[in-house]
Amino acid sequence: MDSRHALKGGILGSQSIVEAYLGDLTDAELLVRTVPGINHIAWQLGHLITAEHDMMELVRPKSMPELPAGFREKHSKEASKSDDPKAFFTKAQYLDAMKKQRAGTLAALATVTDAELDQPSPEPLRGFLKTVGDVFSMQGNHWTMHAGQWAVLRRKLGRPPLF
Repeated sequence: MDSRHALKGGILGSQSIVEAYLGDLTDAELLVRTVPGINHIAWQLGHLITAEHDMMELVRPKSMPELPAGFREKHSKEASKSDDPKAFFTKAQYLDAMKKQRAGTLAALATVTDAELDQPSPEPLRGFLKTVGDVFSMQGNHWTMHAGQWAVLRRKLGRPPLF
């Protein structure tokens, strides 16, 4: 196994967790907040999709699919306070955007060498991701961190634990 294979396994493993946690949730449930002030899943999905797009564009400029029109704006920090269903996308739209960005990430991963993975990360990311390999690893880790919050919401909604 090489480093790209290991990174891909981590990214795809995270995707499996995300898809399982979202599987039986409705569009309306994506807007439920587990406690006051926490970001709902709809906003978090937009944040994750945008973050993956932006991080990978820093690593491989012009490599990622475009985000849907208005996507970035609908998931700004200010938008996180909204509970208006019309202000967000549907679960199907989020999953579609996620899969398109993920395909771009995996295509970029397939093109990097071990030497490139060891290179310093792009300057805007160096405060928390030291190498290009760390940026790729973050694509799975970031989603898994947020999915942990979704497990709590699932319990609040009466869903059984999945893992």
